[in-house]
Amino acid sequence: MNFLQNFNLPLRFWIAASVAFINSVTFTIIIPIIYPYARTFGLNDFQASLLVSVFPISKFIATPVLGKLSDYFGRKPVLVVSLLGTVIANIIAAFTSWAWLLFVARIFDGLTGGNISIARAVISDTTSKEERAKAFGIFGACFRLGVVAGPTLSYIAQNLPTVPGVSSLGMSFLVASGIASIATSLVLFFLPETAPPAKQENNNFSLNWRDLGFGQLLKFNLTRQFGDLFLITFLIGFTFTIFAFAFQPFLLNVLNQKEQTIAILFALIGLFGVITEIFFLEPLNQKFKIIYILGVALLARGIVFLLMPTFPEIVIFFILAAFLGVTNAFPRPLVTSILSTKTKEAEQGEILGVNTSYFSISQALGPATAGLLVDYFGYRSSFWVTGVITILAGFFAFTINPEKGSKKLNN
Repeated sequence: MNFLQNFNLPLRFWIAASVAFINSVTFTIIIPIIYPYARTFGLNDFQASLLVSVFPISKFIATPVLGKLSDYFGRKPVLVVSLLGTVIANIIAAFTSWAWLLFVARIFDGLTGGNISIARAVISDTTSKEERAKAFGIFGACFRLGVVAGPTLSYIAQNLPTVPGVSSLGMSFLVASGIASIATSLVLFFLPETAPPAKQENNNFSLNWRDLGFGQLLKFNLTRQFGDLFLITFLIGFTFTIFAFAFQPFLLNVLNQKEQTIAILFALIGLFGVITEIFFLEPLNQKFKIIYILGVALLARGIVFLLMPTFPEIVIFFILAAFLGVTNAFPRPLVTSILSTKTKEAEQGEILGVNTSYFSISQALGPATAGLLVDYFGYRSSFWVTGVITILAGFFAFTINPEKGSKKLNN
């Protein structure tokens, strides 16, 4: 309780922050088991990659719609429905014995799972301008903590006694459902409405195709202003999600590891990423030009990708995974910092939103690309592709002009 008082933020904020943490956990708890789980349904590598891709593409389409619904009907009811969607989808995924229903569950989870934007809106509703930077910093830390907790819980879930009708891999879905149920209860019983529903003001609710997530991408395409930074963001997400899928069959079939090792490696990458972002990102940004840090981080990241299949030993793979966690902590916040430097304050919300959209769509395309590479060119091919693309992105980053120079990160 003293901890909350020291931060002097309302209970509504902490509920929203818990939603961010739980959202991150329920997503990352599934990542380490989704490939081996898909294989138990008889899916090949490419089909398994599509099972990964349908979640982010569904989330990309639905997130702005959920945000608009929350403006009209209020934050609380939409947040409750969204979290219930995660509960139901994961229960279905845990118990189903049909591949088509597993796909339906992942699509449904994606369509209802874009609640981070609503949680951010709750924070904006309930904090003053002076508190907002601190509040969003804590909010981001909660999300990053979930990136570490999710794979760890996935490992634990795989070693729990199974429920009738649920496999050891399927237990991760069941645990995710239970965690989402806790978030649903918190919102339902303790979160007051933070924004009055617009329908009370006699505003008509309407949707069009631009509300489905693609409108912004068409408006701010890669040939327009900021296209170089949007491209970097896309490649960051694209290459990492290729890796995140492809290293799983590599680990199981080349390094002959068990499914639980996937969860341990994901937790390791997340842990080193969080440590780097908290303790090293800001000091380096103060000492070196931001564009140099971005370029070097991408080059180092690309080299790590290339080294992973070159030395197919599990100990070396663990060491390289830790280095990947370090290098992976830099690019996204640095690009965000450059974008905020190059844009007017009144435009930052829109531009940063577009940047997030490019990252989201990359998360849908990456796994499907990985599935094709693994299916047609072998288990090592994805590492070569991600390594080369990331190194080229690193060299390209050095050509970007941040105009006003380095801007310190507001973490």
